[in-house]
Amino acid sequence: MVLWDPEEAPTLFFKGSKPGAATAGWSLFSVYPVRMSRELFEHYVRDEARLGPPPDEAFTGAAGGAACGDLSRLSLVLEEGRIAAVSFDAEGCGATRAATAAVAEMVDGESVVDAARVGIDGVEEALGGLTPAKRHAAQLAADALHRALAGIAASSERLAAPGDDRVLVAMSGGVDSAVAALLERERGADVLAVTLKLWADPETDGAKACCSPEAVLGARAVAHSLGIPHLTLDLEEEFRRRVVGAFLDGYGAGATPNPCIVCNGEVRIAAMVDLAERLGAEPLVTGHYARIVEDEAGPLLAAGSDRGKDQSYMLAALPPPMLERLRFPLTELSKPEVREIAARHGLSVAKKPESQDLCFLAGQGKRRFLRRHAGLGEREGAVLDRSGRPIGRHRGQHNFTVGQRRGIGVSAPEALYVLATDAAENTVTVGTRADLATTRVRIRDAVLHRDGGRIDAVRLRYRSIPVPASIPPVESGRHAELEIALDVPFDAASPGQAAVLLSGEAIVGHGTIA
Repeated sequence: MVLWDPEEAPTLFFKGSKPGAATAGWSLFSVYPVRMSRELFEHYVRDEARLGPPPDEAFTGAAGGAACGDLSRLSLVLEEGRIAAVSFDAEGCGATRAATAAVAEMVDGESVVDAARVGIDGVEEALGGLTPAKRHAAQLAADALHRALAGIAASSERLAAPGDDRVLVAMSGGVDSAVAALLERERGADVLAVTLKLWADPETDGAKACCSPEAVLGARAVAHSLGIPHLTLDLEEEFRRRVVGAFLDGYGAGATPNPCIVCNGEVRIAAMVDLAERLGAEPLVTGHYARIVEDEAGPLLAAGSDRGKDQSYMLAALPPPMLERLRFPLTELSKPEVREIAARHGLSVAKKPESQDLCFLAGQGKRRFLRRHAGLGEREGAVLDRSGRPIGRHRGQHNFTVGQRRGIGVSAPEALYVLATDAAENTVTVGTRADLATTRVRIRDAVLHRDGGRIDAVRLRYRSIPVPASIPPVESGRHAELEIALDVPFDAASPGQAAVLLSGEAIVGHGTIA
């Protein structure tokens, strides 16, 4: 690169600009006298080789718009896993035009996997450097490319032939999935990465949500820093319908649903396993703290070694055949060990805080979310004792869950807990802690991977320890309803939460508390 003399730099014009008083004598290089390659930049500003409208069969992505005044659009035609043709358009500054043209040239004729390697730094390098003020142009062009690639990822197309020890790593933008990808790369695997876009809401704090547009950008940056191709899989429509919709319906019906069970078991993992297959990857790798064990009938899920971080409960709805396509590199690691590995390798997410909220609640809270998306606002009703006698008032049964102690708003000689809610009557029934205890739990929509006679324990909440239990000796398969007999009383079995059935350490079934 050469340090150019601003006085010798020519005027640059780009699409939509006309010589005149407003632009006469203007030069990008006279405004930003930094180390850049003038020849490369000017070449791409004037490059019209792929300029044009998107073909009918193309996958198109665009980034930018009214807020910044710059717009980058890229359209990709796919043939047998390769980008057979590219068209582009750009509006705004010359840097955006140049960056978009450069990306079009970079990916034309390349495989989808190689196109997924293109990031902001690569675009800037192709242009011979950009000033800090113009680096946004490289980001817009990279974003447009990856949005087009997201369309390809969401298609049913086969994207690559099977690769030797190729794996697809699910990267959320957090430290766990980043270390999982790192460990796979370190052992010599051919690593690809995918991040799910599940939720976009102006009132959600995207920086704290694991599957937001902001999380996608963060995960892509980490993947590219490791030299790993990155794709985005947009499942927002299905997520809103099957996961968020069920969450809203559950609260409206007086239950406390666990959306992560549904999301992992029925939406996100299956979609990524399908993408892995189309990319020629054998397993899907995730950063979950869980393990896979085998019995005489095949694989089952079990807890990871760090019981404080165990996530097997949240994965309990995964069918055993899918476990054959999964790998958990963090099985034997603790969270502090994972952070130490990330720090040792200089990963930017080594100290990133963990998200404590559901991904779609981050930054706004459950009450606000239910009011905005389900119309569940304040609705005054009665607080009842166990006999049905009114002892107070509340502002909506959907704000309460079985076992809740705080916020009941009724004074009593002994601490009160929520025993039940009734959506139809809008009532909340309360009682003492002793009233919460139960030795019988009904579950609905039960799925057994092994015969019921093998079950010896159940987990009734995410952070609860297993409770010795049994069910009738029914056959494996689906059951509309089952009753669990607990060997010891359990406090606050909340309707809507998952009951995870165990045989020893292995998860052999699950259902929803009725």
